[in-house]
Amino acid sequence: MLRSFALAAALWLGAAAIAQAAIPVTLKAETVSADGVVTLGDLFDGAGSASGVRVAAKPGLSVVLDAGAVQQLARRAGLDWSNETGIRRIVVRSGASGGTAAAAARPGNVEVLTYARSLAAGDIVQPEDLIWAKAAMAPSDAPRDAEDIVGLATRRPLRAGSAVSARDVSAPQVIAAGDIVTLTYEAAGMMLSVKAKAMGRAALGEGFAAQNLTSKRTVQAVATGPGQAAVGPGADQILASPAARYALR
Repeated sequence: MLRSFALAAALWLGAAAIAQAAIPVTLKAETVSADGVVTLGDLFDGAGSASGVRVAAKPGLSVVLDAGAVQQLARRAGLDWSNETGIRRIVVRSGASGGTAAAAARPGNVEVLTYARSLAAGDIVQPEDLIWAKAAMAPSDAPRDAEDIVGLATRRPLRAGSAVSARDVSAPQVIAAGDIVTLTYEAAGMMLSVKAKAMGRAALGEGFAAQNLTSKRTVQAVATGPGQAAVGPGADQILASPAARYALR
């Protein structure tokens, strides 16, 4: 029994010694890789002999890594990254090895929205297409919330891992000039609908002029969907409320 206790104590002390031997490291302010391979040395300051341990391939301009998986790999290599700020994704971009100059100019990582997959021009951004990640700096027009981007259409092809910018997207067009649309007026429990001809194009939540097919009167309407628009108090409410425009997406 004493021998078993001594053996267990030795094993426990050995495990504790191994844990204590882990080298504390910090995530670099600018995570870059000069070639097609991301290593622990590309990610962490103070990686020492574990700097050459391969983390992932980087076939393009950037790659997005799962922070939890990176943390586990670092532990197996004898490194201790505490990730106190709770980073969920790490974006590694192309650049000079170590990113010394960039790190000096950009003192710290910030959390920004990035694209989880590549998107083609005209794609509608879905919630699963966006992930938060750490980057050296955010675009000047970076959205503060994913809800600002979800439901919008991409203006151009976008690469997975790139930071989200408001200029990447726009509201999807649902009304074209010349379309026959249904105008709906709703107030005080009453709802009326008429057919009209769109005099211009509009995206969801945008205003446009429409001509009533019966009276030939031109009114201002707000696009609520393909071939659908609101007039009157309902249109005014949508134009005045960002939340109402978001609800249309």
